Amino acid sequence: MLLILFYISCSKKSNPADDKTTNGFDKTAMLTNYADKLIIPAYEQAQQKLTGLQTSVNAFLATPNLTNQAALKIVFKDTYLQIERISVLEFGPSRDNSLVGFINTLPANTMKKIGEKTDLAIMEENIASGNWNLVQNSAVHQQGFPALDYLFFANDALAKFTDANSTNRKKYVQDVLNRIKSLLDQTLSTWKNTYRGQFIANTQSNSGSPISYLLNQFAYEMDMLKGPRIGWPFGTQSGGIQFPELCEAYYSGLSLDLAIENMNSLKNMFTGGNSGKGIADLLAALGNTSLKDEILNQFNVVDSKLKAIPAPLSSALANNKPAIEDANKEIQLLLRLIKTDAVSKLGVQISYVDNDGD
Repeated sequence: MLLILFYISCSKKSNPADDKTTNGFDKTAMLTNYADKLIIPAYEQAQQKLTGLQTSVNAFLATPNLTNQAALKIVFKDTYLQIERISVLEFGPSRDNSLVGFINTLPANTMKKIGEKTDLAIMEENIASGNWNLVQNSAVHQQGFPALDYLFFANDALAKFTDANSTNRKKYVQDVLNRIKSLLDQTLSTWKNTYRGQFIANTQSNSGSPISYLLNQFAYEMDMLKGPRIGWPFGTQSGGIQFPELCEAYYSGLSLDLAIENMNSLKNMFTGGNSGKGIADLLAALGNTSLKDEILNQFNVVDSKLKAIPAPLSSALANNKPAIEDANKEIQLLLRLIKTDAVSKLGVQISYVDNDGD
């Protein structure tokens, strides 16, 4: 499991990337584009999609049958894809609320030491007893979209919504949804009320600056793709022993859709979308056009390699090893371009530590 530790990393040297304007490039305008055109709208869309998901869930809980389960899956996928688009925003209010940590720490079925219960087993015990506390950090793997993926789409999911524990199970689902909504609401409110102004006013690249946050989160998400999303289930940390059940969205089979969407959102954030300037343009303004182009091209290569893996990922792990190995190789290259080359050119320091070891 990744161990994340942010620390202070102030550069003592004069850094041209810290100027408000670099070679005619207006960094305040870039950050304003991020805040107003990408970040705040992404949270607003997440809220809207969650409202739609709640409606679909209510219909399913009222009449849990195959038809409503299939309808729910369509809305669940659409909402989950939006959650992937806000993963790259885990800084500022999102980090303060541990938003992504609570709503999409994967997988739900965590590996435990021999003799310990898995989080799914604990979740089932809690449902049977009618007692749970989703606020405590120890319950982070027992909630969010990974938990909903299990509750709605495991092989025996439908039967469990009509058995003796169905009342508690339905209450658990509603509590998970309400917690996701509460965390989203808190994060968006802070962005709109106070954090937006702080974000666009800080054009430096040292630790705690928006530019540093963005670069660190680009690299962190790449590490997540290399490790928990694909590498760990594939066996990169376990001597080739595979763990299909550790795939993101294992029960609904959406792992590859989510991974591809995550990559697309990273590229969109890197370029600044179609609405204005982004980190890619800042790199070019600092004289690194070739590096910018190399990164953008590598995003496309990774996208094509991920799309070449037959879904679901849990089956492809064993049956399509060459395709997964190709994707992993290209992911590793993109990670190096961002984590080493781009951060160096922008005067940013990677300020998290991972212990995935592969």
